[in-house]
Amino acid sequence: MDATSNDAVRLEAVVKRYGEHAALDGVSLAVPRGQLFGLIGHNGAGKSTLLKLLLNLITPTSGRLWIGGREVRGTAHRDTRRRVGYLPENLVLYDNLSGLETLQFFARLKGAPPSQCAELLERVGLADVGRRPLRGYSKGMRQRLGFAQALLGQPELLLLDEPTTGLDPAGTRDFFAQLKQLRERGVTLLISSHVLAELQGRVDALAMLAGGRLAAQGTVQELRERSALPLRLMVSGTPAQLDALPRELAAHTGLSLRRDTPERLRLELPRPQKMAVLAVITRSGVADLQLQEPTLEDVYFDLRSAA
Repeated sequence: MDATSNDAVRLEAVVKRYGEHAALDGVSLAVPRGQLFGLIGHNGAGKSTLLKLLLNLITPTSGRLWIGGREVRGTAHRDTRRRVGYLPENLVLYDNLSGLETLQFFARLKGAPPSQCAELLERVGLADVGRRPLRGYSKGMRQRLGFAQALLGQPELLLLDEPTTGLDPAGTRDFFAQLKQLRERGVTLLISSHVLAELQGRVDALAMLAGGRLAAQGTVQELRERSALPLRLMVSGTPAQLDALPRELAAHTGLSLRRDTPERLRLELPRPQKMAVLAVITRSGVADLQLQEPTLEDVYFDLRSAA
């Protein structure tokens, strides 16, 4: 783990204590460059603490952190910090300033070109209200303005703490479309969120914190396989097609189908038996089948209970 590392973010045995309480307890984690990486966990799991440590807003009790191969430590971190964008969970802004003036203020703090401000307002859909005072902004508009300030200076790494708070469905969709474009340009995105359904189909990988410890890390599919939760299978067909299927399935796999209606059967099956079950069902000539993987929320609660 040195300056030649190809990871955008790296933590090694990081501990952060407040008295007897360990907000983070020995967390080691690596986020490769150019990934959209999710950070999930219950309130108090350590997500916001981890982001503040990366920003050098607080210092670890022990352990080490790197951004882009450069250690997060002391005044030497200032140059690295200029290449990092941050959207906090609770964004505090000055209500007497306009949206444009707010961005100009943050641009001066960050040393970013003032010319970016109008462009970023356009990018987040606030160009029409850019000269209005923030006191007239909705929560969603404030959140979009916060995202715009995080993008000042064309950061190589974005740290986003509950970034979709206050956004409506259209705003959330547009936000993740922006993240996709940034990822395609090589920006690394570390996003902390309670809304697991938003992350499920979008992240390259994620880490789950529980009680300040790293409970699991991997792709959504890897975490599904680790949890060993059953798959859900729905089979549709005519009553005649479905009558013989439970007996045939039980004979080949030992599993039992549950009949919801005369035209529909339901089954929860262990992942290792997936292909054997599908082979039996497809030979039966049924009209349709639907196979559902466990959701990220299902996996989260299963792994959390095992942590």
